[in-house]
Amino acid sequence: MPDATDAIAEEATELADGAVGGLPATALIQMLEHRRGEGRPLRVKLGIDPTAPDIHLGHAVVLGKLRQFQDAGHRVVLIVGDYTARVGDPSGRSSLRPMLSEAEIEANAQTFQDQALKILDPSPEHLEVRRNSEWLDMGMVELLKLVRTTTVAQLLERDDFAKRFKAQAPISMLELMYPLLQGYDSVAVEADVELGGTDQTFNLLLGRDIQRAYGQDRQVVLTMPILVGTDGHQKMSKSLGNQIGVTDEPEEMYGKTMSIPDEAMGEYYRLLLHREPPGDESPRDAKRALARGIVAWLHSEADAERAEREFDQVHVQHRAPDTMSDARACAREDGTVHLPEAMAAAFGISRSQARRLIDQGGVSLDDTAVGRGEYDLPVARIDGAVLKAGKRRFARLHVD
Repeated sequence: MPDATDAIAEEATELADGAVGGLPATALIQMLEHRRGEGRPLRVKLGIDPTAPDIHLGHAVVLGKLRQFQDAGHRVVLIVGDYTARVGDPSGRSSLRPMLSEAEIEANAQTFQDQALKILDPSPEHLEVRRNSEWLDMGMVELLKLVRTTTVAQLLERDDFAKRFKAQAPISMLELMYPLLQGYDSVAVEADVELGGTDQTFNLLLGRDIQRAYGQDRQVVLTMPILVGTDGHQKMSKSLGNQIGVTDEPEEMYGKTMSIPDEAMGEYYRLLLHREPPGDESPRDAKRALARGIVAWLHSEADAERAEREFDQVHVQHRAPDTMSDARACAREDGTVHLPEAMAAAFGISRSQARRLIDQGGVSLDDTAVGRGEYDLPVARIDGAVLKAGKRRFARLHVD
């Protein structure tokens, strides 16, 4: 029979699996032993930045690891950075972010939280959701106490600050405050472990130093790899258009996954499905299994099967899907319909995006391509037609 020490070591190995690194190296075992001796689970922190509303599979890498901690009996503390969002994390950026209004921050925070619960266990014993405005709206005495914990030299060790300082590019005092505020979050919730991407390593380690200055046990840091987008090269990002959203419809999610390069499949398998790609299947079949697995994880097995059938129907058999949304289009007085307006209503894109798709030859009506600059079409061509935009967007148009 394995003793308690062996069991803790095995648990630590499983929880750290897939992480780029655990810092310090053996600290997770020691933290587990310490909290087990106190008879309580770990408090595992993740700070989310509500400067954008939607979660994609890049976020899901960290959220999936948090779920693993929950399944092992530990408690996740999800910190919505409604206060730090007013500052903006400059990681990987060369300038200060635009400020968002409180209403925008709150709307993004709520959407992010709702989407995160597609992956996390929402039960109160396993999840605690906090907003850091609870403690960061502090008085001057407390703020000065926090600032006293860190030197300017420490902050300038951060890679993006160091590069800008060397180039004599401006760094605002507000930006320098961000790592301190994030570190104080760990103090406020008494974090035992903090997770983040590799681009957050400096901030997470600074949190350890700030905890020590406040007399707390220093948190263990687990950094997770950065998932590449569907282009297979750059970090997954909505701004780059290479993201797969966790709330994408099953058919959209399946189709986007099928578009990733073969060389990126291994990373997707390991970071999202926590297994190696099948070695006895062709790249095409392995990718289909990956797409089914991701859809089943974030939706259901039935959704995954339906998405695969529709993918085959559209991309193998070259037929429109059996089920598609209906969209309304408005006729003008001259008897035409402005197609970019109809596309914006049907697919939730901007009219300028719709015009670009048309001009690039990516739009068809009943399998007949819409020509470059054909924005205003007669009602007879629009009413009842199947509109296709790009590879995966379909809608049946009805003219009012």
